[in-house]
Amino acid sequence: MAAKKRPSTAAPAIVTAVNSPESSITPPKPKSGDTSPDPPIAPAKVYLIFKMSSIFLIPYFYLIFYHYKIESELRRSILINAIVSLIGFFVTVTMIPVASKYVLRRNLFGYDINKKGTPQGSIKVPESLGIIVGAVFLVVAILFQYFNFTADSNWLVEYNAALSSICFMMLLGFVDDVLDVPWRVKLLLPSIAALPLLMAYAGHTTIIIPKPLVSYVGLKILDLGCIYKLYMWLLAIFCTNSINIHAGINGLEVGQTVVIAAAILIHNIMQIGASADPEYKQAHAFSIYLIQPMLATSLALLSYNWYPSSVFVGDTFTYFAGMTMAVAGILGHFSETLLIFFLPQVLNFLLSLPQLAGIIPCPRHRLPKFDPQTGLLTGTNDGTLVNFFLRQLGRMSEQSLCVVLLVFQAICCGFCFLLRWLLTGWYK
Repeated sequence: MAAKKRPSTAAPAIVTAVNSPESSITPPKPKSGDTSPDPPIAPAKVYLIFKMSSIFLIPYFYLIFYHYKIESELRRSILINAIVSLIGFFVTVTMIPVASKYVLRRNLFGYDINKKGTPQGSIKVPESLGIIVGAVFLVVAILFQYFNFTADSNWLVEYNAALSSICFMMLLGFVDDVLDVPWRVKLLLPSIAALPLLMAYAGHTTIIIPKPLVSYVGLKILDLGCIYKLYMWLLAIFCTNSINIHAGINGLEVGQTVVIAAAILIHNIMQIGASADPEYKQAHAFSIYLIQPMLATSLALLSYNWYPSSVFVGDTFTYFAGMTMAVAGILGHFSETLLIFFLPQVLNFLLSLPQLAGIIPCPRHRLPKFDPQTGLLTGTNDGTLVNFFLRQLGRMSEQSLCVVLLVFQAICCGFCFLLRWLLTGWYK
């Protein structure tokens, strides 16, 4: 639900496909006599991404191989999925520059508003490159079925339903990038994409009553029935839109996805290692099978989207990432934990609510002000976490602000692990 600058009615007809908050509107197509090719995008920052990813990959694989005694068959499936995901990483890194050329030919590009007034602010930045991430993810996830699922597997129906919802959401996100859908309509898109998952869901619809409340409720387990599916539906809507509105600076959309995905993977491994219930283990393994490919392909996109960004991700990626994590949390049965991982997104939504509800005027671009002389951003009064941090911490560069917001995201994920550890045995 990113804010976008609309073209002037006096301007010539143009393709309005810019949906990233940090991008401005696409100019008219060049005249037929202008055959100057667009310069290639900057190379991927692969080495930087490998250094950043080692922060969570080292503890993740330590938990898999040394800390927990995981069944050899389950560990084998996780490793096969990781290897296929790694291949997907390199495929995505290779395909993004190729796709960028086609995107630029179709005038799907924008200008970085947070660099307006500088030479970088006049460079055409390809839009909607999240479509490559989603496409590679789907290929990896589908091919993985050959190694893990049999034709009579109980999980195969829900796995394919999950992929259908993700594919549906990715398609609607790309439609949004191309057609510039109003934000009120965007709220409905995830509700449509979640239907395949809701219709195919055959898992339990019960919740465990917290121990302090058992004496008041009189039950340890409560079956919510259709209300549980309504909760799943609302969770999918929130996760998808919350990633979309917590945006506006280079690397933030993909960065927050990477941090949350890393926390989800570590959480799943911890639950698999600590449980003796085969079905419970399989539910968390199911989540891993979806998150590992998403993390790998997102890291590939981040290598181009990190400051200074050479591509924009578009609503295609934010919708895809939000729906994938929502599906993983629903089918992995850790939706409460997922919401705590999304704590910065919850705070951003609460800050945005007065403007989204129309109580306070909502500008098209709720971005901080950029000073081309100093290269620093200044917070505005708009209700976003980006502006809130700038108002509290003072002016800073775009890259520094992104790092601070991602560190805050990681701290919130760490707080979730601490909270689960403190409440174990008392809360549930």
